Amino acid sequence: MQHLIETTDLNDKGINDILRDAKRFKIQRPIALLRDRLLITLFFENSTRTRSSFEVAAKRLGASVVHLDPSKSSTNKGETIEDTFANLCAMEPDGVIIRHSQNETPGQLAKMEMTSVINAGAGSYAHPTQALLDLFTLQEHFGDVRGKTIAIVGDIISSRVASSGIRLFTRMGMNVLLVAPKPFMPPSELPQYETLEEVLDQVDAVMSLRAQLERHTSVIFDNYGEYSSHYCITPERLGSRDILILHPGPVMRNIDISDAVLDDPRCKVLDQVKNGVFTRMAILKHLLLDA
Repeated sequence: MQHLIETTDLNDKGINDILRDAKRFKIQRPIALLRDRLLITLFFENSTRTRSSFEVAAKRLGASVVHLDPSKSSTNKGETIEDTFANLCAMEPDGVIIRHSQNETPGQLAKMEMTSVINAGAGSYAHPTQALLDLFTLQEHFGDVRGKTIAIVGDIISSRVASSGIRLFTRMGMNVLLVAPKPFMPPSELPQYETLEEVLDQVDAVMSLRAQLERHTSVIFDNYGEYSSHYCITPERLGSRDILILHPGPVMRNIDISDAVLDDPRCKVLDQVKNGVFTRMAILKHLLLDA
């Protein structure tokens, strides 16, 4: 069985196959390729886009989906997550889609080799399906992304989206720049900047991230208003530059991206959401059918 814990689980052919299928599914909805397949979603953290996107993707492929609410599961009675997972697998699902606060959890469950495990976001390290849908969105706009430059802006050290994106984008030949205040900046050999103004003339795309001030133990900014004055993507900062704007969501309006930029055709936030369904359809096909 095949798992998707991080994009490194996929070889180059696998990535290209997923992107090709996502493009094909966007043009024409496929037949029920996963009819009679059963998936279980297990989200230990809140999610709007990822959970619903997976459920829509699975159902468009003809699969059935069961959602287990961990807040009402036996994990609250002291059952280990491994035992919860083993009991779910005894019902013979074809895959379990899991989100968890710990980096290692999806990989640990995958090693039990009881069913296919798909990481829907874990800790601050990995969110592989988001990285793939972001790559699909970039390719849809630019065609070949090799040589293109993207700036990742905001709370990079706390972001599993940034972590997975950096690994996948650089693998695909993109140049990645990091823009953040020093407390938000992870250890990295990539070029690092503290202000947006330093990079806007050299990038093809900007990925803004949610400012997760609640994840930091020390006070970095007195409030979100102070943060936004330095890092919010605004029309004044963008000017007439032809720069693609991305954000994995949820967007903090006028803190991460201004209202005006969210309505700007250069902003592809809703395209990312739409593309997430087609990309996850392609991922499910790849893991449950092609593999």
